[in-house]
Amino acid sequence: MGRIFEVRKSTMFARWDRMAKQFTRIGKEIVIAVKAGGTDPNTNPALRRCVQNAKSVNMPKDRVEAAIKRALGKEMANYDEILYEGYGPNGVAILVETATDNHVRTVANVKSHFNKGGGSLGNSGSVAFQFKKMGVFKLKPEGLHAEELELELIDAGLEELGESTGENQEEILVLRCGFTDFGNMQKALEDRSITPLSAEVEWIPAVTVPVSDQQAEEVSKLIEKLEQDDDVQKVFHNMA
Repeated sequence: MGRIFEVRKSTMFARWDRMAKQFTRIGKEIVIAVKAGGTDPNTNPALRRCVQNAKSVNMPKDRVEAAIKRALGKEMANYDEILYEGYGPNGVAILVETATDNHVRTVANVKSHFNKGGGSLGNSGSVAFQFKKMGVFKLKPEGLHAEELELELIDAGLEELGESTGENQEEILVLRCGFTDFGNMQKALEDRSITPLSAEVEWIPAVTVPVSDQQAEEVSKLIEKLEQDDDVQKVFHNMA
């Protein structure tokens, strides 16, 4: 019984850590969106997206509202969004999106993570060309006809539509569009009264790198260290 309890406790703490990181990431995104476009989600599409994503990770409404209010405070830091590029072990390409108020600290930490994880931080443009920046929308499939939706959204920039499995093993629809069509797709879904589970900008690899289980574990350890960094928002890779 003791062992079972320890496993459950470890799993519970891991879930809390992941949730705390998600809340922090979305909180920064809210600050950036508010400073750029104001506090009204109805007139600020970027903030509206943040609020939707906050719901998808069960971020409490009062925390979202508090983050919006804090964003306009004089003491609130200004975050710059910086993309770092590098290679992990076994030639896996890695992109690291950050939101930082201290460039020197962030680049030093990211470089250290790469070095300790058996990788190397590269120059701007050394890795990003292997990825395509896309808008990714995840929807509940209930009440939606995938084939009809695909035809309706082509004019909004839809490039890919497929199915996937969510964190709770539920089926979801995944729509992808070019980065420049993100706003068009968001509006097209809103016009059809479809509220996404999440709406994110992601870097999708053009080609993936096959790795063994051991190699995958090495790369995953580096990715985990990067994701745990307070300045890191998201990490993308081309590991198969």
